[in-house]
Amino acid sequence: MVKRYLTLKTVLSAFIIFVFVQSLFFKFSNSFETQYIFGILGEWSGLDWFGVYGGYMVGITELIVSIILVTRYNPIGALIGVGVMTGAIFFHLATPLGVVQPVFDVAGAIIGDDAGTLFIMACLVWLSAATLVFRDFTSPNSVIRSLISKVM
Repeated sequence: MVKRYLTLKTVLSAFIIFVFVQSLFFKFSNSFETQYIFGILGEWSGLDWFGVYGGYMVGITELIVSIILVTRYNPIGALIGVGVMTGAIFFHLATPLGVVQPVFDVAGAIIGDDAGTLFIMACLVWLSAATLVFRDFTSPNSVIRSLISKVM
């Protein structure tokens, strides 16, 4: 019985949801990690508002993706997830943000680094979401192709 529900789609979706939902605490509580990451990106881009609101915007998007992933529109959620993680990976690699992020204590002092864990998780989520999109797109009953055909 468990094997019936333990499919690749379910496992990958659950992993993406787990990563996105557990990160919501950091983004919605404006943690020191969130302030650091989005502050760097806001300063780099010249969009100071992004340093203040970027975490909330990304968090809301990740929450929406997590909800969509448990519906019949799972591949659409995965496609949006690929987009979000493409942005995350780009910003880690192409901006002063970098791959290794500082870790903060409760007072906001840097007490170490994450050894690239946040970046690695972004890559794993991207691979998981891309796999879901690819599997759907190559399926005879593709949700994505069906929506594209309705739009075109």
